[in-house]
Amino acid sequence: MTEKDMTEKTLESYNDVFADIINVLFFGGKEVVKEEELEQAVMRSIYKTDGKLREQERDTAKYWRKHNIRISLFGLENETEPESDMPIRVFGYDGASYRDQLFYVKGEDGKYRKNNNPRYPVATAVLYFGTTHWNKPTTIYGCVEDNLNDDMKPFVNDFKINLFEIAFLTEEQTKMFKSDFRIVADYFVQIRKNKDYIPTDTQMKHVKEVLQLMSVLTQDNRFEEAANVIEEGDEPKNMCEVLDKVEQRGKKIGEEIGKKIGKEIGEEIGREIGEMSRAKKAAINMKMKGYSTKEISEIVEVDIDIINSWFSEIVLI
Repeated sequence: MTEKDMTEKTLESYNDVFADIINVLFFGGKEVVKEEELEQAVMRSIYKTDGKLREQERDTAKYWRKHNIRISLFGLENETEPESDMPIRVFGYDGASYRDQLFYVKGEDGKYRKNNNPRYPVATAVLYFGTTHWNKPTTIYGCVEDNLNDDMKPFVNDFKINLFEIAFLTEEQTKMFKSDFRIVADYFVQIRKNKDYIPTDTQMKHVKEVLQLMSVLTQDNRFEEAANVIEEGDEPKNMCEVLDKVEQRGKKIGEEIGKKIGKEIGEEIGREIGEMSRAKKAAINMKMKGYSTKEISEIVEVDIDIINSWFSEIVLI
């Protein structure tokens, strides 16, 4: 599992964030799914290919329950770049979730029978965080079009992913989010439109998780550094405060680096001055003993013009 996937799962695993994403993207902002109705779903599934058992894993998935009955399964998949096989991947995830509903139960007579639980639908949202439009297939037909002829097409079922380009959400859609995901969405919308980000005073609930996600998606380690130095009771409440902390930390690091460089430069200059002073004394002593200026220059490894300037000082004195 990649660092990016793990970080995205951390934020989206919170029921308030997960329900908010589903309600805005699937239901236009209506509070259809409530956070207390969600429960974590199994995200791994096993399949067999080439005679070997293999594993596939969703980014995030949750069951939606009402009156203790599962009525749906929602999945979230995160992408920062267009993926050619995304329809096939999601088709595999959804198919595995439907297959999991066909489990058998052992009866009192010891025999296994197919369960009679109500079957429920499966829906997956693909969240794309790129700042350019998705330019890869969004359907199974698009994935296999090179080998799909007109005669065969009527017998091949198509499948379309529910793709949401986060950076291309409208201002109205972005404002529908009530959870911390609103901050994430707003960031990518601003970067796509303005090539810059102006933070808002929108309050955050899951501060560290938002910062860690922003760090991974933007490749800007300053967000992670800000998350790492957050102390309990001193958490920033919004992105304005976060960026202030980032700036303050940057200044502190800059000052520390400046002091270190200054000390190193000072020590180096001091060493050079000391070496030059010793060379000057040695040159004067050799001059007094009758060495030629050329010989002295070669021995102390100092330019002959500098040697002559030292000797002129002696004359002046």
